[in-house]
This record gives sequence, C-alpha cells and structure tokens, in this order.
Amino acid sequence: MRVLIFHGYLLRGTGSNVYNANLAAALGRLGHEVQLLCQDRDPPALPGVTVHNPDIGRVLPVYVADRYEGFDARPFPQLSDEELRRYLDANVAAVREVAAAAPPDVALANHLVMGPAIVRRGLAGAAPYAVKVHGSALEYTVKPHPERFLPYAREGVEGASAVLVGSRHTAQSLWAALGDPDLPARTRLGPPGVDVGVFTPRTSEEAAKGVRHLASRLATRGEGGNRATPDRPTPEGGSSFDLDPAAAGAALARLRPGEDRLVAFVGKLIVSKGIDLLVAAWPLVLAQEPRARLVVVGFGAYRDAVQRMVGALAGGDLRTMRELAREGRQAEGGPAGRLELLDAFLDRLEGDTAAQGRYLAAAAQAGERIVLTGRLEHDDLAELLPACEALVTPSTFPEAFGMVPVEAAACGAFPVSAAHSGLAEVAGTLAGAVPEDAREWLTFPTDERAVEGIAERVVAWLRAPPQLRDATRDALVETVRERWSWEGVAAGVLAAAQGRLAELPPPPADRVPPA
Repeated sequence: MRVLIFHGYLLRGTGSNVYNANLAAALGRLGHEVQLLCQDRDPPALPGVTVHNPDIGRVLPVYVADRYEGFDARPFPQLSDEELRRYLDANVAAVREVAAAAPPDVALANHLVMGPAIVRRGLAGAAPYAVKVHGSALEYTVKPHPERFLPYAREGVEGASAVLVGSRHTAQSLWAALGDPDLPARTRLGPPGVDVGVFTPRTSEEAAKGVRHLASRLATRGEGGNRATPDRPTPEGGSSFDLDPAAAGAALARLRPGEDRLVAFVGKLIVSKGIDLLVAAWPLVLAQEPRARLVVVGFGAYRDAVQRMVGALAGGDLRTMRELAREGRQAEGGPAGRLELLDAFLDRLEGDTAAQGRYLAAAAQAGERIVLTGRLEHDDLAELLPACEALVTPSTFPEAFGMVPVEAAACGAFPVSAAHSGLAEVAGTLAGAVPEDAREWLTFPTDERAVEGIAERVVAWLRAPPQLRDATRDALVETVRERWSWEGVAAGVLAAAQGRLAELPPPPADRVPPA
C-alpha cells in the first residue's frame, strides 16, 4: 500500500517528531511505500520511506516558541495573514505534487492545524485520510485563538475518515473545541508506540556499561558545527534541536550507575513540562536519599532558567528561586505570570525554619546531584533509561499521551507522572498491572503540594523493598510489551485512514486516576 504522511516538522527531538519517524519506519518494515512530507533536511535512514521537504521559505509556524536552524520559527498566532497563506499554499502544492507523482492509497495528516487542512486541499478527494491529534496544536493554538484557527481545524477534520487521539482527555478537549456532534463517532484511540526491541530492561552491569558506552560515543562524535554549550545552550541563529555530543558525553560521564540512584526527566525544557517543580523537589529527595541523582535530558527556552535554579539551590539562594517563580514564563520569552505551585512551595518553606534548614543543607549538593545533558537522540534514551530507577514526568499542562513514561516502563524504570490528562490514563493502565503497594506512587496531584508530592513518591520507590521493586518492574515491562508496539500503531493508522472504525478502540471511558 502507498501511504502519504504529512508532518511538517523534524523527525527527532519531540513527541510528534519521534512518532512520525517511528510510524514511517514501521510502515516500511510492513512492506508499505511511504511518502513523508516534513522539514527535516537530514532525516534518518528509513527503508521504504521517501522524505520530501516542501519549500516553505524562512517562516516555520510552531505551537510553542522555539528556534530551528535555517528557519524563523514563530508561534502560529504571531503570523500575519499573508505569512499563514504562503505557508498553507506551499504545503498544499507540495502534497499535490507528491500525490501526482506517487498516488497514495491512504494518507495521514498530523496536528490539528495545519496538517489536516493541507492534506484535504492537496489530495482533493483523491485518497482517504486520517488525522492524528498530538495535543499541542489543540491546546496552544486552536483553543486559545478559536476565531482564527478553529475554521482550519474544522476544515481538516470534516474531511477525515477518522481522528486518532492518544487519550480520553484529548478526545474530550477536541470535541468541546470543535463543537461537532458527529465527531465522537469518528474518534478512535491511537496512541504512540514503543520499540520494545530497543527499549528493554538490562541487568545493573549491562545498564552501567550502556551509560559508559553512550558517554564515550557522544564524547568522540564529530566536532564542529553550530553546537550548544552549557553556558550558551542555543547558539544565536541555531536551533533548539542542536546536539552538542561532547557536552552531553561529559555530562553522562559524571553519572555512576550502581553508585548513583538515577532518576530521569526527559522532555522539552519549557515551563508547562513542570521541570521547575522537579528541580525544587530534588533537595527533598536528597535529604532522605543522598545518593539520588537527577538526570535532566532535554532542550528548550527554559534551560537557562533551570540552570539558574540549580545554581540558586546549590548556593542556598532562595531569593533567586523566588524571582524565578515570579518571572514564570517570562524566563522562556512567554507572557507574564508566576509559577504558582513553585511559589506556594517556597511560601511553606519560608514559614518553617527547621524545614528550610534541612532543605538548604541538602540543596547544597544540587550542583553535583542534578545533571543537565542537553538534547539526546531518541535511540540514546534506550542506553540511559535502563540505568535509571525512576523517571518523573511533572507536566502541568495537558498531555495527549505519556510516551516517555511508557518508554521508561519498557526499560524497567518506575514512571512517576502528574495525575491528569493522557499521563493519568497511561498510569491507570500500568496501575492495573503493578502490585497494589506501588500503585499510589505512579501519579501525584498537581496541586499546591506538587513539589512535596513528587519527592514523596520518588523516595517511596527508592526505599521500597527489593521484592516489591522486582515484581513492579516485571509488571511494567510486560504491560508495555502487551499494550504498545509500533507495528500495531501502524496497522491502526491504516485502518483509521480507510474508515475501518469497527476495528479500532474508542477512547476509554472516564476513569478515576490512581491516588
């Protein structure tokens, strides 16, 4: 079967990028011919996949402010009408050209805007298509600016055979935003997948060897180019996706698997990912488990603020912590607005002299016990995660799915996630498999005690009896293998595009997340 996929961005770094790279690869392995439209000028080798880069000029519309090398990346709302029109026209022309040269049997349009409208216009009814909603376009663009972007979303979705979502939360948010009473009947569950042949658990010796090998390999990777550094994480004119192999290798070389008790964060360094809460929680973890070490893997506009936060903790400087809490999104170039959960934690800390003393004593080790690697390639995570005992996903903004927690679980790392949206649904599935004593540690509420909630769950897992930890890890690994695989995802996408809705599960009924 010939499949056309419109993505429009890169094929590495973030969730939707990784989704499309892995989906295309799975379709290729299944024997299908894939025509993939994106903006990755140096795509990975994907057998059976032909990559096309539509000529959109310099302006690349994005959902969250960021930098891409070779582009003027700007959030959709900041585009003029003329810039938006040029972007649409260029991509529609590219889809039309690819479809004329290699007529597709089915297609997939990613992102609520502008992919579905582009595919509908470009194909003009020549092939059926499905829409994959990843979440960012819905939450950051369509819902905040419905008067401008809702018409495009409706246009693209109306022509689709099916709409795929990663969770019940995203489905409900989508239905409410579009207001189409017929849409629920065409909405099906279509989460990402995991390469369970790559993301696998390892023995402690194998895991330690994997981290050392990864650090060495990164340290000796090619030199030169427009690279990030710890003091200048995103070079002027460069991209947030830039990878500095030497710096990443040096950071990973600081880890001591077997001696350190490693806990990971993997995600974009932006405020909505809740990285401020996790960093603030780390001294609370260290106070009870001094060998704990947090490995922060990611890139983004908030990285400078994270480094300031780590420095402030190490220096006992709660004033700077308070300033960062009050700056909020301004620290990443966003609008004013304080980080309320971090601010509330600092209020409690300043109101308890004894607790503050214990916190600052542990925080003095933050510079050593919190390691920022910068961006890693997706496959590199399969070398790091098996050495980690846990992974924390502290997002304060709705997530369509919990891909990183699922990948961590596949490696045997315990995933601690915020108790909302798609994260809670993933945690709910895992909670049904793990021993009862471990279930409550899978999620934490994003309320004013979120910082303490993160620390309590990480510490509880690190201190859990060995028998409970072993049984929990086995259950996590087995559940991921049974529930998620890329070949299954690919088959679901084809069924959705062809309108075979009876073969696909609807979004799950509302459930109460684990406490």
